[in-house]
Amino acid sequence: MDALVVGGGQAGLAAAHALRRAGLAPVLLEAGAEPVGAWPSYYDSLTLFSPACHSGLPDMAFPGDPNRYPRRDEVVDYLRDYARRLVDERAVDIRTHHRVRAAHHDGTGWRVGLADGSELRARLLIAATGSFGNPHRPALPGLEAFTGAVLHSAEYREPAGFTGQRVVVVGAGNTAVQIGVELAAHARVTLATRTPVTFVPQRPLGRDVHFWSRLLGLDSAPIGHLLRTPPHQPVLDHGRYRAGLAADRPDQRRVFTAVEGSKLIWPDGAREHVDTVILATGYRPDLSWLTDPDVLDGGRPRQRHGLSTVRPGLGFVGLEWQRSLASATLRGVGRDAHHLVRRLIRGTR
Repeated sequence: MDALVVGGGQAGLAAAHALRRAGLAPVLLEAGAEPVGAWPSYYDSLTLFSPACHSGLPDMAFPGDPNRYPRRDEVVDYLRDYARRLVDERAVDIRTHHRVRAAHHDGTGWRVGLADGSELRARLLIAATGSFGNPHRPALPGLEAFTGAVLHSAEYREPAGFTGQRVVVVGAGNTAVQIGVELAAHARVTLATRTPVTFVPQRPLGRDVHFWSRLLGLDSAPIGHLLRTPPHQPVLDHGRYRAGLAADRPDQRRVFTAVEGSKLIWPDGAREHVDTVILATGYRPDLSWLTDPDVLDGGRPRQRHGLSTVRPGLGFVGLEWQRSLASATLRGVGRDAHHLVRRLIRGTR
């Protein structure tokens, strides 16, 4: 095959589109029932932080009011339509229920083993499996001994099941704050952070922050390779989240220092019973299926601008700060994918 794309979410669809535009015949492998990525598994109230006009993939604008902020299910519908158009135009061969178990380079090309025992071969391989399948669970002091419930934000769906509980949400990013404020209407909630939450107005000077970011070139500046660790992302806010924290709904404290059974011990020594801890602590690349030696370093790919630095014909799309601020977003994966495909093709000719 010309090229295999592993992962059927926004990154995989963008990569397949870029390969087709370059004249190749890509095959996209998706483990699930349809090529919409992890979006159906996110919490029910999830809302994009970028407006519809800044949230589309290449050659297909997000439908509806361009200034609205799409909800989770709208994104699912959009990705479903995008994939359907690629198939209807006979641009991409999309194969669902195709879970990849292992992939390695044999010296001439890529061998990709599937869960059903079959194997595919390709000259080019693009990893677009995102990170939802690999939630980050930091080693917080004593949490392994906590007798209450511990879940990651990847497992959170809606607030009603937590009614009346004492809940601690760990994290200071957009997801942590959005979940914390939502839960505060149903439960007594604390946002536990290592550093104070920082906010950025969603619409400075009457325009969305993404308009200014794009205008100033911050959205696409290819500086990802210069960052040893990704910078902390502030919380984008229309005013609701800042107001919620100001009213202690949720309240904000430093992360607990120890655990005794169902009690968390706070930095001031106070002990408090807690029913549930929710870790809104982000994700790591879901790439354990790449079994080729040296491709990964501690689970993270060895790459520059998405191109593997150790194996020919291997690329990545959708990594956080792969090239720029927007690399892991709907608005950024298309740009990264087209840049990567040009480099991949040059490297194999």
